[in-house]
Amino acid sequence: MYNLNLPCPFASNPSKIILPLASESIPAGFPSPADDYIDTGIDLNEHLIPHPSSTFFLRVKGDSMVKAGIQDGDLLIVDRSLNAQPGCIVVAILDGAFTLKKLTYYQGMAYLKAENPRYPPINLNNYADAYIWGVAIYSIHSLNNTIKSL
Repeated sequence: MYNLNLPCPFASNPSKIILPLASESIPAGFPSPADDYIDTGIDLNEHLIPHPSSTFFLRVKGDSMVKAGIQDGDLLIVDRSLNAQPGCIVVAILDGAFTLKKLTYYQGMAYLKAENPRYPPINLNNYADAYIWGVAIYSIHSLNNTIKSL
């Protein structure tokens, strides 16, 4: 289970912060000649937060989703307006406790599946009160352990 404190939704009219955006994509394979100019810029709010009034930031605590690329300490962007589909990473509330798992179906029953083999699937029918609170749309984590997380 994850310890998630309920945050306030993302501000509905956030100020735009335009950050520099290189006009070329960076290859993750072989090096390519670099261009020394910056394109117009990018507002991360426009790209990461499609529904501001229903978007929340949550901090992950735990390791059950590591094979999905979600690590302990990551900052999640969760959209409550989206309909959860099989395969979505969701924030669920199970008898009042929050958890983060992948929504799956098996033989017509809904399960929450961890992305770490140490954790068993959770059958939603085993809970008196179980529902999907939101869909995780992005996970932000540091690539360098020397940099403090957000």
